[in-house]
Amino acid sequence: TVLASNTFLVWRGGAPADFELKVDFRVSASGNSGINYRSARVDDPVTPANRFAMRGYQFDIDGANQYTGNNYEEKGRLFLAERGQVTRVLGTRTPIVLSGTGAADDLVAGTEGAWNTAYIIARGNVLMHHLNGRLVSMVVDDDPRRPASGLIGVQVHVGPPMKVEYRNWRIRQA
Repeated sequence: TVLASNTFLVWRGGAPADFELKVDFRVSASGNSGINYRSARVDDPVTPANRFAMRGYQFDIDGANQYTGNNYEEKGRLFLAERGQVTRVLGTRTPIVLSGTGAADDLVAGTEGAWNTAYIIARGNVLMHHLNGRLVSMVVDDDPRRPASGLIGVQVHVGPPMKVEYRNWRIRQA
């Protein structure tokens, strides 16, 4: 089915605030997806019938590794930290880069087409994305309007035919 806009598979087990989430994923070369968290369902102006549009933080995933590991806020402030960055967010301003976690390409080397593990730690205003045991991005979100809790979902992205697989979901709420 060709999608007009992104939609999500939404976990119905709660709307956690502070948590640790681990999940294995594999994506085809043309694939694009992400794991949303602290998210809210929103109206979709492109496809009003889409009852599963979301706004919130996202562990970005794509088969070409252009975005994998980024912290992207879907339908919100967009890129909060790119792979290899530690940032601080203050309102709607561009995130301030505080430090680095490594060379962006090195952090995803060898992950194409393989099973990989995403590990998200959300504690208060600190959001950490790990890929295969390495910190790939971190956001310190000091925006007073930031989401403190919310839904978890998996993005079904518009685009060409693709295959995205997830397995071994594990969540620990604080």
